[in-house]
Amino acid sequence: QVQLVESGGGLVQAGGSLRLSCAASRSIFSIYAMGWYRQAPGKQRELVATNTNSGRTNYADSVKGRFGIFRDSAKNTVYLQMNSLKPEDTAVYYCNAIKDGLSSWGQGTQVTVSS
Repeated sequence: QVQLVESGGGLVQAGGSLRLSCAASRSIFSIYAMGWYRQAPGKQRELVATNTNSGRTNYADSVKGRFGIFRDSAKNTVYLQMNSLKPEDTAVYYCNAIKDGLSSWGQGTQVTVSS
């Protein structure tokens, strides 16, 4: 499995930006897919964005045009750039990696967007 450590969450005003980071314990070249999910209080965990090692990306409709996911292979890190944040983006954000059919999760990082 892959150990993942997220960072970069915090409190931001609506319209602001944050960048989340997810550092992997091994080379991300070998990781088929990495992504970000989020879970708001009382709601199920939902996909935010994913990125495969072939460069294919996928975004939830609610974040298209505002969020961007990208990898830095030299740092074994995947980022989620979040712009034009809205109060409804408030949630715990989790990093996910899929390698050899196994799914690994980070511990999560809180993002709070104030109105």
